[in-house]
Amino acid sequence: MKFSSRKQMASEAPVTTQISRQQQAIRRPPVRFKVSDVEGCLVQDRQGNAVPFKSLYEGSKSIVVFVRHFLCYTCKEYVEDLSKVPREDLLESEVRLVVIGQSSYHHIESFCSLTGYPHEIYVDPDRSIYKILGMRRGETFLESASKSPHVKSSLLMGNIRSMWRAMRSPMFDFQGDPLQQGGALVMGPGPEVHFAHFDMNRLDHMPINWLLQLAGLKMLDFSGRSKIFDI
Repeated sequence: MKFSSRKQMASEAPVTTQISRQQQAIRRPPVRFKVSDVEGCLVQDRQGNAVPFKSLYEGSKSIVVFVRHFLCYTCKEYVEDLSKVPREDLLESEVRLVVIGQSSYHHIESFCSLTGYPHEIYVDPDRSIYKILGMRRGETFLESASKSPHVKSSLLMGNIRSMWRAMRSPMFDFQGDPLQQGGALVMGPGPEVHFAHFDMNRLDHMPINWLLQLAGLKMLDFSGRSKIFDI
């Protein structure tokens, strides 16, 4: 299997091309942003402390995954698989794995408890970075799109579980804008962007193994076995 890569870019050079899983078959709007446009934005950690977005990648290469809302079943299942990335692999390769949501920071701990996610996680409650980067609000489903290898639930059962969790949440809170889509970046150290993918819909996650390989990490077997293999 071939994996796409991209030329490193400085912050002054806008990212204008999105790499997709089936770029030859899917027409996607170009990704247009400069890292300098978002480096000063603030995200919040588990305690609500404000952290500059650029601090997440300025000192190391980072995989930055933006998720939809924390009650989204596809995001839950995707982050459950992100939680399987070994911490020792990240430390050995000096790569940071960062998830960013768009809810209040108060929901971070419960989401991590639900998914078992042990790595870095922040929130952008005003969706400032989502908006500046131009991440989609609303969904577009493409006939040739591949099913996410990380989503196990059907649309019906997934939505039922999400609604049930919303009903049990304080004030019927979806823990973020349910129309907001996410994406993934591989960036750093510094302002270089090595890869950009913005989701078209809730099932359009970039396969985690693609992100791992682009960041120089070992690929994993997400089929339920603990096998790890190198290419």
